[in-house]
Amino acid sequence: QVQLVESGGGLVQDGGSLRLSCAASGIIFGINAMGWYRQAAGKQRELVALTRSGESTIYADSVKGRFTISRDNAQNTVTLQMYSLKPEDTAVYLCNAEISTNRRVYHAYWGQGTQVTVSS
Repeated sequence: QVQLVESGGGLVQDGGSLRLSCAASGIIFGINAMGWYRQAAGKQRELVALTRSGESTIYADSVKGRFTISRDNAQNTVTLQMYSLKPEDTAVYLCNAEISTNRRVYHAYWGQGTQVTVSS
């Protein structure tokens, strides 16, 4: 089976930095997209950053200029480098990937999430 595992979350002060990583493992033929979402307490899940094969990278307006998403295709990983973190960035960050295991159909997979807390 395919599994996504996030790491790198933690507690930082306002203005600090964190680097989140997500590794996909299992039987993987291809990955069309990998990205990061976040869900703050009491709020809807929102897209943070998404990289899709053959398309431009997408960032939420709230993180543009502060966050950078990157993929390592050889290792099936995606990272999110976060700078200038703000308290409003506090959320559970979830990795998402569109993965094919059969060369035909892609399915969305989710990690369990990693907590990012930014204190003021």
